[in-house]
Amino acid sequence: MSKDKAILLRVQSPEGTKRIEISPSASTCQLFEAVHDAFDLKSFAFARRIKKDEIHSSKSRTLRNTGLRHGDMIYLASVNGAVLFSNNSPSGEPIDETAPSTSSTVSVSRPTSSSIAYFKPNTNVHEDEVDLQLYKMDGKIERRRDEKLCRHNANSRCVHCSSLEPFDEAYLHQHNIKHLSFHSYLRKLMSGVDRGKFLALEDISCRIKNGCKDHPPWPKGICSKCQPNAITLNMQSYRHIDNVMFENTNLVERFLNYWRVTGHQRIGFLYGTYEIHADVPLGIRANVVAIYEPPQESSRDSVRLLTDQKEEVVEHLITSLGLRCVGWIFTDLLAEDVQKGTVKHTRNIDSHFLSAQECIMSGYFQNIHPNACRYASKGYFGSKFVTVCVTGDKANQVHMEGYQVSNQCMALVRDNCLLPTKDVPELGYVRESSDKQYVPDVYYKRYLNIK
Repeated sequence: MSKDKAILLRVQSPEGTKRIEISPSASTCQLFEAVHDAFDLKSFAFARRIKKDEIHSSKSRTLRNTGLRHGDMIYLASVNGAVLFSNNSPSGEPIDETAPSTSSTVSVSRPTSSSIAYFKPNTNVHEDEVDLQLYKMDGKIERRRDEKLCRHNANSRCVHCSSLEPFDEAYLHQHNIKHLSFHSYLRKLMSGVDRGKFLALEDISCRIKNGCKDHPPWPKGICSKCQPNAITLNMQSYRHIDNVMFENTNLVERFLNYWRVTGHQRIGFLYGTYEIHADVPLGIRANVVAIYEPPQESSRDSVRLLTDQKEEVVEHLITSLGLRCVGWIFTDLLAEDVQKGTVKHTRNIDSHFLSAQECIMSGYFQNIHPNACRYASKGYFGSKFVTVCVTGDKANQVHMEGYQVSNQCMALVRDNCLLPTKDVPELGYVRESSDKQYVPDVYYKRYLNIK
């Protein structure tokens, strides 16, 4: 080895990162041997995952010729599925311990901006057409030139008239937009220094991870690796649907006729399409063109859905028309004055807007209608399925409100952790852990105004 001052190289692998001191005049073959010894590898068949700027093993080529400098990082990965670490070796399979030669194709590569592993969007996911349209839009909020504050010509821009990001908090507050649209939320996540390279949307899980071999299965044992995280309830900053629009008033009038005649409540499924909602930056609107009322038994205070024998026929018809199920609608109407046509105002800030049972139903429907997303590790994240409640407003008139439950609620419902209460409709109940099911702790924050 030469007496040149040694340089420090960082080697990143699936088992961690190690530092290697080596002379710039050392051969690349000696670099391979140093990496092999530092990680105690069982094979020399390691290379870079993305083969670009590779450094091949050679006894004649030095590190100085490869351009490696002090502090550089190289990435270690196996070649052709070779086993490198002893704890990854399948039982019964031989381990190759042949050292590399000058003619070997084994390689170690220099790092580039793409050498660090990051999540790649899955473009094979069949996303909705409205999502594909929004991906092509920059979402910038254009502003006009301010005659009082702008001191430049018409072709220039300053801080007072330059375009805003779709997630700009001041703009959203000024226009009374309480939640980000989902695509604005994605743009916000991708606005950092890494430009969203490490963006991977993960669904919340309330279940124990299967396959842990460090202890007996639940209820005899549990560890931090398989135990689901505790959940702290908080308001979701974004929503998948920003507006619900009915194509014409006759749709709702026909749906309400059942209540007007019988006084019983009613449930229907909303069929339509998704389109861009221009009033919210990168927003999505559900456009309802039909309401289907499935078989049901109803009374003044409750509705029970029955088995629908025509479900497949309805789905085939809707699909052939280019529509889809975008939500569900239900009534909660109590007549106050029949002659005036007024109804009681029962849902408000002092009671509730949605009962626990209705939230659970919404979570159930949202789980069976997931939202396809390329940035989700499983291909789905959240849901575009909406809930529309028909009830009385402050003026005692028939009024409609649209809702969606959060991803946290969807997870609690999906994993059978949430139950309604019998006496207090606005309160839900979290199951207690049992021998058959482990339920994580669920917390909530309560803010008090102290003067």
